[in-house]
Amino acid sequence: MRNMVWVVAVVAGVLVLLGLLLEAVRWLIIIGAVALLAVIVLAFVKGRRAMNASSGRH
Repeated sequence: MRNMVWVVAVVAGVLVLLGLLLEAVRWLIIIGAVALLAVIVLAFVKGRRAMNASSGRH
């Protein structure tokens, strides 16, 4: 009986930790996607600025 309680407790603990890990991974994916989008937008803006600056000099 005592072993059964330990098995249930360990399985419950593993499930809770797995749930927390999956939640953390989901947030990391969301944050990574936002950061990637920001980098793409900044690169586009800097590229446009460089194009405008070089065309203005000629």
